[in-house]
This record gives sequence, structure tokens and C-alpha cells, in this order.
Amino acid sequence: MKNLKINGQLLQVNADDNMPLLWALRDVMDMTGTKYGCGKGLCGACTVHIDGEAVRSCITPIGALEGKEITTIEGAEGNPILQTVQEAWYHADVPQCGYCQSGQMMSAAALLSKNSDPNDEAINMAMNGNLCRCGTYTRIRKAIKNAADSLDQNNN
Repeated sequence: MKNLKINGQLLQVNADDNMPLLWALRDVMDMTGTKYGCGKGLCGACTVHIDGEAVRSCITPIGALEGKEITTIEGAEGNPILQTVQEAWYHADVPQCGYCQSGQMMSAAALLSKNSDPNDEAINMAMNGNLCRCGTYTRIRKAIKNAADSLDQNNN
């Protein structure tokens, strides 16, 4: 039995230490916003935050997470940056199929929590490895810049 802090709540997870966080979230805790893509940490669909860092949950064992703060896409309500990113995604009409979008938004929010005014190079670096089969990269970049502008306006 593991005690994991997910989206601000301490939850007990009855699973093997080696179970990837992705499967604990989806299969044990019924949090299905985090998506399975490749299972190898290469596509970014399963991205969550662990202590504020964008991490691939498909290759992160839950045994390494006690005492860590885990945030999933379901935790957006308590996260002003992630909420702003979601709103920017909506207004920029980013998703087509939408499958990769929770991972994309989690990576974007992690970027904006560290860099409030990212240039194209910083966005490319932060989003590298988040794949979108629909090719909405231009809209993703626009949404990240719009979110940064919104966050800047809210802080002034």
C-alpha cells in the first residue's frame, strides 16, 4: 500500500512498487485524463507533474513517488497556470483528435511555471517529445504564448 499525494489529496494505492504511475492513475484510481501513448516515455501523452516537473508517467514506478507532489490533468482546478493553459488551448482551438492534449498541456504548464515569457526556442525545448499525430504544433505554440500573456496580465 502506497500513500501518494495526487492533486492535493493523499490517496492510498494498493499496487506493486514497480507499477508505472500511468497504470495506477488509470486502472487503480480511475483518473483517465492521463493517456497511454507509447509506454516508453517517448510520445508525451502520459505527462504529469511530479514536484512541478513534467514527467512521463508510463515509465515512472509508483514506488519512487511517496512524499512527492503529483499533479495530473484532473488537478487543473487547483492550479492557476494549468487552468490558464487549458483556457488558452480552448481559445486557440488546439485539439483535433485531442488524444495527446492532456500531456501537451501538462508540459506547457511546467514550462510556464519556470519561464513566464518563453520564446520559440524555449517552447521547442520544453515541448520536445510531446508528439501530436494531428500536427497541431503551430496552434500549441500559439496557445502557450497566449497563456503566457494571460498569466502576465493577471500578475500585473
